[in-house]
Amino acid sequence: MIHRLTRRGLLRGTAAAGSAALLGSVTGTRLWAQEPEKPAELIVRAWGGSWVEALKAGVSDPFTKATGIAVRHDLTEDNEIQPKVWAAVAQGRVPPIHINWDTTTNATKSALRGVTEDLSGLPNLAATTDLAKPVGLDGYPIVNTYGYVYVLAYRPEVFPDGPPKSWEVLLEPRFKGRIALYNDGIGFHFPAQVAGGGSLEDIPGNMQPAWDFIAKVKAQQPLLGEDPDFTAWFQNGEIDLACTISTNAREARKNGVDIAWTVPEEGCKFDTDGLWIPKGLPENELYWAKQYINFAITPEAQQVWLDGLGLPGVVPGLTPPADLADDPSYPTKPEDFEHLIRVSAQVQVENESDWFAKFKEIMQG
Repeated sequence: MIHRLTRRGLLRGTAAAGSAALLGSVTGTRLWAQEPEKPAELIVRAWGGSWVEALKAGVSDPFTKATGIAVRHDLTEDNEIQPKVWAAVAQGRVPPIHINWDTTTNATKSALRGVTEDLSGLPNLAATTDLAKPVGLDGYPIVNTYGYVYVLAYRPEVFPDGPPKSWEVLLEPRFKGRIALYNDGIGFHFPAQVAGGGSLEDIPGNMQPAWDFIAKVKAQQPLLGEDPDFTAWFQNGEIDLACTISTNAREARKNGVDIAWTVPEEGCKFDTDGLWIPKGLPENELYWAKQYINFAITPEAQQVWLDGLGLPGVVPGLTPPADLADDPSYPTKPEDFEHLIRVSAQVQVENESDWFAKFKEIMQG
């Protein structure tokens, strides 16, 4: 199903008292009556750059302060860690990470494969919005933690008359070699479908309009990369336009680069990321991994974590960062979703690998 959406203080105290604060007054009731042995560390797979810094400030460091458990961030890309986790579970080995910070689509693939632990017993889920619930799955094999928009980021100095109104701006000759996309095209397939003259209702049956438009963009010699690359490219003055999550452009702006972003008339993809735990962990490590996720969906953790990312969370009452008030990339009201495109996780799971392969085939052709 494809549709345009129409709705939708860090902890203080000593390490000795911190565990009680984290698992009591902040995160609700304990999962077990008696806390099991604490592991020396939890390994959380994360994205690099401003992404991991925000997670560290909002979730990992306060969790360590409260529990004494170190948190190590594994920056292996989500698509690279996936087969390693799947293989470990299939072979009955302890998985290489405790928690995966993942796109909801990738996480859904793991959930459907049966390699994710059930998180439906986390006490703090009771206080989250509908956005926290993975659509189309039973229970909570994943906990969605925020939403985000793949915006069209641009340099205002290049657009003195205001933001570009259409994704077709990517085809202007003056931007040859000056645009950037994710290396698998994620976030760009759906607006490309519309910009190419197609319909969202034709996804996934007829994506030819998207491929035709992407082929035209390929002739513009775009730079292809991942989140940290976008921030660096904007900072270094290497690009003028990018289809990217607003977090990356915002990070460049925080570092002094004059950058802005918009939702063009064809729309932008809206999606979610989440946290999940692979099966096969020792019981005590599973317990503390669940506590980490339980803490990540508290107002305290979400406010700091998502201030760093500039993204709307899954608990009510969060205060938007001052620089994102009424921003199209920070949807909070029904009208904010009118130009945002959301494709069901099931459709993405069934087709995303093919879409990525087709995008790469076009770009390498």
